Amino acid sequence: MDLKTVTSKGTKYQTRKRIGRGIGSGSGKTSGRGHKGQGSRSGSSRKPGFEGGQMPLYRRVPKRGFTNARFRTEYTIVNVRDLEVFDDGSVIDLDVILARGLTSLETRLLKVLGMGELSKKLTVKAQKFSKSAVEKITAAGGEVIILGERGEVVDAEGAPEKDAPKAKKKAKKALVEEPAADEAAVEESSDEVTEEEAGETDA
Repeated sequence: MDLKTVTSKGTKYQTRKRIGRGIGSGSGKTSGRGHKGQGSRSGSSRKPGFEGGQMPLYRRVPKRGFTNARFRTEYTIVNVRDLEVFDDGSVIDLDVILARGLTSLETRLLKVLGMGELSKKLTVKAQKFSKSAVEKITAAGGEVIILGERGEVVDAEGAPEKDAPKAKKKAKKALVEEPAADEAAVEESSDEVTEEEAGETDA
């Protein structure tokens, strides 16, 4: 056995290419740069996409449409089948899921999808739920709690957060209308009393 036999099937690391070591090596003299020109000079480089001065491909192709991929909201994803490892009555949130190693952290926003089956009664807290995930969690006797972006509870029953200000506005409007209605009733009663007094006076 010799070194050639040992390395005949390859080694762990690729052999480094040695340049400028004589013309017999195949990479001597000009060291693969060729004769004259920009590429043969020291410090020469071309930016990616450069095509020698002609209009590059990335400028020749048309650009149409719009994408909001830069602004989309990313979520850490988990499926209901992954929650089967928890015991009945457990309260599940992102930290608990990460502690069990059920998924890797993408963002601090959690979304639960409905792939698989769930037989445990769980309370699940997340920013987003798919429709099938909500159905499977509630069918197993569990509870769905929707959180805001900062982790605060938006609505335990899943109502959109934007409806809350509307409800407050309606309640405020009702409080304003009630005193007005009471004042109108008082005015009507006073008018009735005045008419009765006027009738007695005529008699």
